[in-house]
Amino acid sequence: MPSRVVWLREHVWEIRFRRYLALVAALALVAAGVWAGTILTEEDRSCAAGVVLPEGGDECVGVATERYAFGQRAFTGIADAIDRENRALGTGAQVTVAVLEPFTARDRETVGDVLHELQGAYLAQRQANDGPYKPRVRVLLANTGANGAYWRYTVDRLAGMTGAPHHLRAVTGIGSSTDANKAAVKALTARGIPVVGTAITADDLANGRPGAADEEPYPGLARVAPTNTDLARALTSFTQVPPERAYLVYDKPGDPYTRTLQTSFEELISGSPYAPATFTPPADRAQEGLTANTFRQISYTLCGTRPATDTILFAGRRTQLRQFINALGQHCGGRTFTLLTGDEGAYLTSDPQLDATALDNLTVRYTALAHPDAWTTVGAPGRGGSPSAARELEEAVAAEEELFGEDALDDGQLTVAYDAMTLAVHGIREATPENSGIPPLAQVRTVWPHLNGPRLRVNGASGWICLDNHGNPYDKAVPVVELTERRGTRFLGIAWPEGRPPEKECVPSPDDS
Repeated sequence: MPSRVVWLREHVWEIRFRRYLALVAALALVAAGVWAGTILTEEDRSCAAGVVLPEGGDECVGVATERYAFGQRAFTGIADAIDRENRALGTGAQVTVAVLEPFTARDRETVGDVLHELQGAYLAQRQANDGPYKPRVRVLLANTGANGAYWRYTVDRLAGMTGAPHHLRAVTGIGSSTDANKAAVKALTARGIPVVGTAITADDLANGRPGAADEEPYPGLARVAPTNTDLARALTSFTQVPPERAYLVYDKPGDPYTRTLQTSFEELISGSPYAPATFTPPADRAQEGLTANTFRQISYTLCGTRPATDTILFAGRRTQLRQFINALGQHCGGRTFTLLTGDEGAYLTSDPQLDATALDNLTVRYTALAHPDAWTTVGAPGRGGSPSAARELEEAVAAEEELFGEDALDDGQLTVAYDAMTLAVHGIREATPENSGIPPLAQVRTVWPHLNGPRLRVNGASGWICLDNHGNPYDKAVPVVELTERRGTRFLGIAWPEGRPPEKECVPSPDDS
């Protein structure tokens, strides 16, 4: 009997057992292969910590939680500087402020904008951490893609960072008034994340618009730059535009920036005897498209206007602005004009395709968001700005000229980004309860309406930042700049949306609150 048992064990049970083991091992190998394949696939799509390459995409997006320059050589130096500042924070109360920009932009002008905004954010971060005040500030880079196409993914990433260990308390950047940025700001503020815009000027990317169906579409949004309405009011007041000789040229269908600038100009030249002229640019307004042909036709019309038009208001982006100026020079010789436009005019000085001879009979004036001469020259206004803040920023840039370059302050982007980060930190620290290191997220957005008056306003390098109840800067200084014949700039002076500088208290009037 025992021999039969041994035989059964060796010839039946153990054979089956071995088969079971082999089957289990095979299944385990298959499962491990699937798991490893998944991991390898994820690793293949990872560009850096917090940053991925979307399926079917060719640019890395997300929120970089470690040093990462998004493949842009231009950002390497400043990304290194921010990383050093982040690593130097040590222990203690810390919060995160994310800079949301199209870090994978491909056109030279946008890359330059983003670089200067990142430089301004870094300088404000360094200044904020250089002292006893808490919490200290960590800066992270958040990329929505070259055209903002991946804003949803990046917003979702940011929304998941409000708790430990990041304690995200604000998002700044948002340097351009585009539909993608509008959607991103709306989604961020809907999730309770405070946002501080740098160079956004579109009226419909702001709260508190009179007559709007939703007066607070972006609860928790604060801004450094005036709206297009305020810019247009300041510019036309400074230049004294006669409606009977004014001619409007605008982008149709437009984007948030051009549409609101168009509307502002239309209101200010009501009574003009001329119907506005329109042009339709490519969807990507950085491209040339066929608008040069349209501008040739518009210039012929302008040349023949009777009574003679001498003032043109242009509501369009930088590429179309340059095309239009070139067309006027080529097809409307002998006539002299003054062209007024928004802050996109700042890009003309660095545009190699601008025909400088077109400026022989054309005066181009535009509103800058900041200018290095605004507060540091003789005759600067006694109110509305802080010469000491402007000089402090100028000295900080000069001290690291190898990192920033000689012209870092010229376009105003660095300055407004510096002010926006300063405003964000100011709000975060004002929202921090005594004896507590980290402010509640919901508390930060409630601070914006109180950041005005002589004690709580931000004495920005671009001018006083006194927020109204909707997070908009009240009567913000507007530098007016003129393009010179050699594609340089001439600072003309500071204009004011209210027609005069704010009083020293810098408290919004009832109409602005």
